[in-house]
This record gives sequence, C-alpha cells and structure tokens, in this order.
Amino acid sequence: MELRDATIEDADRLAALINAAYRVEDFFKIGDRIDAAGVRHEMESGRFLLLEDAAGTAGCVYVAVKGELGYFGLLSVDPSRQGHGIGTTLMRTAEEFCLGAGCRTMEILVVNLRNELLPYYRRHGYVEAGTRPFPDTERTSRPCHFVVLRKRLSLLPPS
Repeated sequence: MELRDATIEDADRLAALINAAYRVEDFFKIGDRIDAAGVRHEMESGRFLLLEDAAGTAGCVYVAVKGELGYFGLLSVDPSRQGHGIGTTLMRTAEEFCLGAGCRTMEILVVNLRNELLPYYRRHGYVEAGTRPFPDTERTSRPCHFVVLRKRLSLLPPS
C-alpha cells in the first residue's frame, strides 16, 4: 500500500469513497455525507491522506493542524475492504502526521448514535472530552450530537 496526499483532482473520487463508507449512517443521516465541493473546501484548511494499492483507493482520512491540536475526521475505508486494519493504519498515520507537525493532542468528533465507534476509539487511547452540537440537523432524521474524543500524542508508542 502507498500513502499519498490527495490533490484537487481527487475530489470526486474522495467524495464517492467517503459517501460509500458513511452509508452506515443512513439510519439517521439524510443524503450524502459530502460532495466534491465539500472535499475541496476541507482541503483549504487541511489535507486528505489517501491509501492506495493496485486495486485502487483503499481509504482516506482528513487531517488538520491547529497549533498544538491535531484533528482527524472523515476516516473512510472502501466498504469491500473494511475489517482488515486499513482504518487503524489511517488513524495511526494521521496521529503520526500531527505529532510530526508539533501537535500534542489529537481530537476527533464522533456522532453519539454511532455506538460502535466509542469503544473502538477508546481501545486506541481516546477519551471523552465533551460534546458539540451536530451542525447539520436539517439533514438528520433523529436528534444527535458529536462526542469529542482526545488523545495525548506524546503517549504514542513507537511504530
């Protein structure tokens, strides 16, 4: 597998991958998670890292650095390739990127209705640090909010 920074030319492919991976949220989210214009907008304040191999794009993650705070989101793995550690690899890559950029803490936002995600991220050292409103409530079919999770990057084990 090869990791690379996404470019503007990847926006349509990224949007398709993210939307396929986020179909699991159809039980509360109305419509697609993002479109190509949204991907390009996110690229203005951060970057997407793509993991590819001979079969195509396996996954992607959005990463942003805000001083000593790193953020990752839109962690997406091709649904046909889930369950093989690609998501964990992307998460770890995002953490290492932010640590290398001087971040001391990594932050992620998880929708409270995604019950399977909190235990997953806890196993990777993330702890709950509050909540935030879900910004797109007109595109949800039930009430929801974000759970803020954080991890001290100085606690990363050596790779």
